[in-house]
Amino acid sequence: MWNRLQGRLRPVGCGVEELRCRRREREAALRKARREQQLVSKRLLRDYAPEEAAGECVDLILGEAEIQQFLRLAQRGTEEKERERALVSLRRGLQHLETQQTFIRLEGSMRTLIGLLTSNQALLQLEAARCLHELSHSEQSAVAEACLPATSYLLTYLSGHSSDFIELCLYTLGNLIVESEAVRRQLLPQGIVPALAACIQSPHPTVLEALGYALSQLLQAKEAPEKIIPSVLGSTLPQHMLRLLQPGPKLNPGVAVEFAWCLHYIICSQVNNALLITHGALSTLGLLLLDLAGAVQRSEDAGLELVGEEDRSRSSRPFFLLCSFSKVQVAPSNLHLIPNLSLQLVCPVFRCLSNLLTETAAEAVEGQMQLRDERVVAALFILLQFFLQKQPSLLPEGLWLLNNLTANSPSFCTSLLSLDLIEPLLQLLPVSNVVSVLVLTVLCNVAEKGPAYCEHLWPGPLLSSLLGMLAFSDTDVIGQSLELLQLLFLYRPEAAQAFLQQSGLQALERHEEEAQLQERVHVLQQTALHR
Repeated sequence: MWNRLQGRLRPVGCGVEELRCRRREREAALRKARREQQLVSKRLLRDYAPEEAAGECVDLILGEAEIQQFLRLAQRGTEEKERERALVSLRRGLQHLETQQTFIRLEGSMRTLIGLLTSNQALLQLEAARCLHELSHSEQSAVAEACLPATSYLLTYLSGHSSDFIELCLYTLGNLIVESEAVRRQLLPQGIVPALAACIQSPHPTVLEALGYALSQLLQAKEAPEKIIPSVLGSTLPQHMLRLLQPGPKLNPGVAVEFAWCLHYIICSQVNNALLITHGALSTLGLLLLDLAGAVQRSEDAGLELVGEEDRSRSSRPFFLLCSFSKVQVAPSNLHLIPNLSLQLVCPVFRCLSNLLTETAAEAVEGQMQLRDERVVAALFILLQFFLQKQPSLLPEGLWLLNNLTANSPSFCTSLLSLDLIEPLLQLLPVSNVVSVLVLTVLCNVAEKGPAYCEHLWPGPLLSSLLGMLAFSDTDVIGQSLELLQLLFLYRPEAAQAFLQQSGLQALERHEEEAQLQERVHVLQQTALHR
């Protein structure tokens, strides 16, 4: 999943600062690799025709003559119902690529459709917009670009009063934005960002969800960091996005998913993350993380509890977390009512937090973050346990966040130790090589904090787990294991003696001929023998 950089190899007895420098260089490369983007996709609304649901119409591929006939009837029919039916028939035909291609080749067809879109009859406007929506979902970019003349009208209608019509216009614009740079070039000077900023104050969740989709498509454009995101950050959109991500009874999971991805794309651009932090992004995302853990906790099959310290000894589960959320009350939300959407929200929230925590500005406002206590670690492990059982593919996302939480924070490392979470963390090692590397990286974060922290790591199950890791063949896993052993030996010389007594040198010997590892293996051998 990530390309790892092998840092410069340290000499025997190298200092902690050099170890830290090497790890920071490698983590910078890892963070860069984490800036993955959700796959671009288009969305299609087809839940608007009762006769279609009843199966009363048959899809047909239309030829030029039929398209011209339907456009003529829609434009000049004697009755409004007849005109509307003509557009319905045209729209159904436009569900086929062959009809789409014929339509855009036909001279005057788009002009006629735009004329119907701008008519003063609401039903005809709606059906014309639905025809454009079908075209916007086309597999061929030429079809989407043919819709370019209609985009300015779609933008104007975002200030209308019909929530259904606004929703349709937003999804159509979102489909066109992602397909065509020409569309984006036209919409930006026409004011799409202010138009979206006005829409985000809508009271309708369907409009907000469609808006989040359109905005996310805009933010994924290759020119977004230079030409789009600065305008978005200069508008009121960021404050409203964070408002819509605040946990509580008004939180709409579908809306939150869309805007969490929007926030992710903005953060990945690194245009001005300090501004988002100033607006309280860390605090909002931290509380949302607690809320997501609470939603998982309340699900019937999660098998988890959040209880007081006095009940900690009652647990017999091998991977179990008990912690109190009593310090801050988190308002109840609707997340637990829609578990699938809650899970969809976890990934962008993890990524947003992970990347924001790497910003220098995060350190300046850490008192405002509301992340400096055990609740965040507790919430994260509740989610990790759930992922282990239900969705292992999300484990790396959570562990990457844990890495960034612990990298520069002794307090979070202390939380890991005080909550007895080292052993549960070690139990994740067999899941995959990617997970193993991240678990070992988190443990390195703890070990490098000094002797007091290493005292909690050894004696214990860590050394035997690392000996087991040395039996692996993956270079990244072995390399990270060697680094953790080196830190452990620096601060706990007795760990080196135990390593020797448990045939550690023999375990190292199998990697002596591996080009990427042999120097580090030699360094560790010498460190162990001279401790």
